[in-house]
Amino acid sequence: MKQTSGFESLIDALKQSGFDMGAGFGGPAGASGEGGASSSSGNGAGGQGSENPFTAFSGGRGNKGGNGGGVPEFSFGDKMGQMGKKTLIITAVLVLLIVAAAYWWFHPPINIHSVDTWMFVVVFILLPLFLLWNVKSRTYETGNSKVDPNRTKAKAFKVASWIPVAIALVGVVGALASLSVFPGNAAKYASVLETQDADFAQDIQQVDYSEIPIIDRDSAALLGNRAMGNIPEYVSQFEIAGTYSQINYQGTPVRVSPLGYADLFKWLTNRAEGIPAYALVDMTTQDAQIVKLGDRAIFYSRSEPLARNIDRYVQLKYPFYMFDEKSFEIDEDGQPWWICPVQTRTIGLFGGTTIERVVMVNATTGECTDLAIDDVPQWVDRAYPAELLIQQYNWSGKYQDGWLNSWLGQKNVVQTTPGTDGNVGYNYIAKDDDVWVYTGVTSATADNSIVGFVLVNQRTAESHYYPVAGATEESAMQSAEGAVQNLRYSATFPILINVSEQPTYFMALKDNAGTVKKFAMVDIQHYQNVATGDTVAETQKSYQAMLATSGTLSGDAAEANTQEQTGAIRSMTQAVLDGNSHFYVTLEGVGGIYDFALPAQLGIVGYREGDTITFKYIAGDTTNSVQELVDTQNKSDTIDKSSSEQAAKTVEQTAETADQQKTEQQQ
Repeated sequence: MKQTSGFESLIDALKQSGFDMGAGFGGPAGASGEGGASSSSGNGAGGQGSENPFTAFSGGRGNKGGNGGGVPEFSFGDKMGQMGKKTLIITAVLVLLIVAAAYWWFHPPINIHSVDTWMFVVVFILLPLFLLWNVKSRTYETGNSKVDPNRTKAKAFKVASWIPVAIALVGVVGALASLSVFPGNAAKYASVLETQDADFAQDIQQVDYSEIPIIDRDSAALLGNRAMGNIPEYVSQFEIAGTYSQINYQGTPVRVSPLGYADLFKWLTNRAEGIPAYALVDMTTQDAQIVKLGDRAIFYSRSEPLARNIDRYVQLKYPFYMFDEKSFEIDEDGQPWWICPVQTRTIGLFGGTTIERVVMVNATTGECTDLAIDDVPQWVDRAYPAELLIQQYNWSGKYQDGWLNSWLGQKNVVQTTPGTDGNVGYNYIAKDDDVWVYTGVTSATADNSIVGFVLVNQRTAESHYYPVAGATEESAMQSAEGAVQNLRYSATFPILINVSEQPTYFMALKDNAGTVKKFAMVDIQHYQNVATGDTVAETQKSYQAMLATSGTLSGDAAEANTQEQTGAIRSMTQAVLDGNSHFYVTLEGVGGIYDFALPAQLGIVGYREGDTITFKYIAGDTTNSVQELVDTQNKSDTIDKSSSEQAAKTVEQTAETADQQKTEQQQ
């Protein structure tokens, strides 16, 4: 039997698998047997046609004494074989080009730790190979009308079919080794994020009310779109991307977002000049502006559909990196950058995600800087994605005492507070020129109270826990909305601030149009204590007065917020609020109303209109809460014992009346 070429072997395999090669390739399968019989009348070489079907295509050229059944020595099958080889090469090249194009378009990371990569390999490579080789094995094992049984080939294909299964099992084992139930993994998950206990009053400085971020992301987007509407040449070609990253820019909390091409045709028109600006919204003043870049236009963005798409560009440049959520930032000079965190897995094959490197991409030039996380410059604010930090803290809160305890005893098991509308509950605060993620911490039962809160630095992953019992953010939002329920305002997710050494929720109150109308401060520990105001300063005064009145402030904090006033009493009015008596006093030549709450300031009953009085108070929004009456006129001796006696008689009479009414009811 003559030696066949590689292409002939391919044709042999295709025929035996049932592929119909057509009459031009020697006719139906049965013709092969007939060709063998005919050639056997010559020298018998053609009789092996059943073993090698390609001999039928060539007409049994081994037959020197005959014509091999009347087929010419150089048959049409030879020509078709040559054409088929060329076609096969072209097909293979096309397949490679399609695969390359698919990789370029979808750009999955080439990394064994990537779940997406494993899914791609399993669906598009391993599963088809397993099905193909399994079918071939069964075909050679049983045989059919076109293929004779062949145990050797059946066994070979059977063994080959287990290769994709073995590779897939590697992924399954790796996934199982990533589970928290796997021995030793719970302790590893608990240590991914190291959190230190800290003191709130010492670690969080008292807030500068000119630097409080008073708007959330939705309000920032609304303001940015309004600013965009003032630039007609941009509105028709571009739109603001939905990024709106919160960063610290020149010491001020802001949100920034690049412009993007409005559609494909706008991209075709403007791609040569690039994206000319980005939106910047000051979160303290609510000022929004569209910052024009001039000759520093943005060429790498998410609105680019092809090579300059930032996701595709950085992934193809670093094909083995697994990138996490990318953020748009600007440096202190206003130069736009893309910050691309690089994931690494620390537990099993897929578990324990953290960030060890950051790739910084210049949005103008595309220049990339690959840095270890410890080498990231100070101006970068979002090296760690917020939701990854929340997940890492939840690992430590859940598995700090082992996996079994996380499911059964749940002793000391805590978790971050849930957000609203299905979102994760967190916000950002500015501290030490960095952006820190804030979230409350509650017990595993997810009740309506917190046991503390945690701050995590998005640049360094430094994590601080503050043990403070109080209300969850959602409860505080509801309390603030209840204070203005007649106006039907909705509260934004609160941020954490320090007011007179008291941890306090601060939030904006918005109308149905999304415009900020009022502000609210809520005492975390006593969330029924709510102060609202039209400005941050008014809200602050009202809140501090409320804290002083309720006795929440410590002695030092109360003293720091106390002022002293002296003047002649112009008017005194008595009122009863919530069952408590109050004297409201005004002074000659001094503005404001001063609230003397009884029984704490019982000495006020010894004064009359026209008397000179000195007292200490805490300024409020509408009224000033008096904390201490300074007896400069030695009134304690002269007050009239008559006033004092009169107050005592009033109390006694009230008590007697109450007893009398109770007795009558019993009778």
